[in-house]
Amino acid sequence: MTPQEHNRLISIFFHVQGGLQVLGGLMVAVIYGGMGGFFLTAGNGGEQQLIGGIFIIAAVVAVVLVFLFAALDFYAGYKVSKVQPVGRTLGIVVAILSLLSFPLGTALGVYALWFFFGDMGKALYNVDGAGGQFHSPPPPPNSWQ
Repeated sequence: MTPQEHNRLISIFFHVQGGLQVLGGLMVAVIYGGMGGFFLTAGNGGEQQLIGGIFIIAAVVAVVLVFLFAALDFYAGYKVSKVQPVGRTLGIVVAILSLLSFPLGTALGVYALWFFFGDMGKALYNVDGAGGQFHSPPPPPNSWQ
């Protein structure tokens, strides 16, 4: 595979991971919000209503955090797809954070880190000043001339 194909694949995977995080965030919102609403409406005493309020606050905090991480995934995926220098930095950050999401995130994190710290990723993102695109080594000189 060429470096551009690896880069495109990582960008797609970052977008997929962001979509899965949004889906998980919506599930957390429905479950925690539903439990909180149940305790608030069905609670007879102050303690049950307090628990309902805590569940709703936990749902809001969890959803905000999950959506922030999903937004970071989408943004990094966009920057990586455009082969912008900040895309490599964001890609490394998202890859490290992805390592904690076993098993799919771990696989994505290892793959992205392998690419970004490898020779192809460095050449594609012009880390060593070698140019903006990955180039194959020059052909051997013609010795017959």
